[in-house]
Amino acid sequence: MADVLSQSEVESLLAALDPGDKSAPAAGAKNSESSAPISIYDFKRPERVSKEQMRSFHALHEGFSREFGAGLSGMLRTIVECKLISVDQLTYSEFVFSLENPTCFNLLESDLLEGNIILDLNPSIIYPIVDRLLGGGRESGQSYPSRGLTEIELRLVTRITDLAIAGLENAWINICEWKLRVRQVESNPQLVQIVPPNEVIVLISFEITMGDMRGIMNLCIPFNTIEPLSSKLSSDSWSAYSKKAADPRQQLNLEAGLNQAKVEMIVHLANTVVTAQDAERLSIGDIIMTDKGTEQGMQILIEGRPTFKGSPGVIKGHKAVQISETLIRPEDLVEQKLAKVQAKSKSDKPKKKPVEQ
Repeated sequence: MADVLSQSEVESLLAALDPGDKSAPAAGAKNSESSAPISIYDFKRPERVSKEQMRSFHALHEGFSREFGAGLSGMLRTIVECKLISVDQLTYSEFVFSLENPTCFNLLESDLLEGNIILDLNPSIIYPIVDRLLGGGRESGQSYPSRGLTEIELRLVTRITDLAIAGLENAWINICEWKLRVRQVESNPQLVQIVPPNEVIVLISFEITMGDMRGIMNLCIPFNTIEPLSSKLSSDSWSAYSKKAADPRQQLNLEAGLNQAKVEMIVHLANTVVTAQDAERLSIGDIIMTDKGTEQGMQILIEGRPTFKGSPGVIKGHKAVQISETLIRPEDLVEQKLAKVQAKSKSDKPKKKPVEQ
């Protein structure tokens, strides 16, 4: 026979089931408030990439997005914007099933990496770019075919992937010289299995905008591929700018170009002030008196800046000027006075006397 509940037991059950009644808290509420907060961890998706490394990925590829967008704009002769939109870590299976089919799935490899990298180009932007390369792309709102790329289209897409590879190598030059090359191009992403499905990858997504058309470019980097470089990503070594030595040929070309550049030279004979009445009475052969003597020389200006002093003359019937001295620039005069002050302050310092023992 079933047990019969008492009135107090029925009221306690109703109070526990009523969410609006806060007068009778649950028995374990006090213990839950005093306990530490619980953080959820999914063992199927372990976070192998630290937050510092994720920030490094973001900073590295932000510069790549600007360089790649500028390169595409020059190639297509139109404004193309490439913007970094997200940097996430997820499993390889989640990445593959999130892609469209068909797509432009490029498998990249390098002798210095222990695995492969994937560069995926969305059909919604790759077909308009191909159309632009073939002379079209003038109309907005065009639809793209639901098929894989043809041989001719693949040859045109190679120009885009080569541009992206060059940008990636420049972005990672301070960490590793990748020297990437395209190993395989597929239209079905599920046919390529470079790592196990549960392997953690870093997914870097870019949004490419060309007029009214937009598309996503994904860069998939498996963690085991760049695991030997993880220590460099955690430090600030990736942000150090490498100082390249000057190229002698480039330096000589620059000097030759500058030597042929034309500059404006003006010679000031003298300055004076006359009245309008005197200027009106002037005639050919009159002499104008100035406050500047012939021994003071003339001031020679190069591009509007006083540079030399000289004296007038004639050579083979042509008017000429002979440079007598070089004027000291104000900034050079300041440097000379500053050097004298520093030398004087060093000499005025009292010398320490040797301590007698």
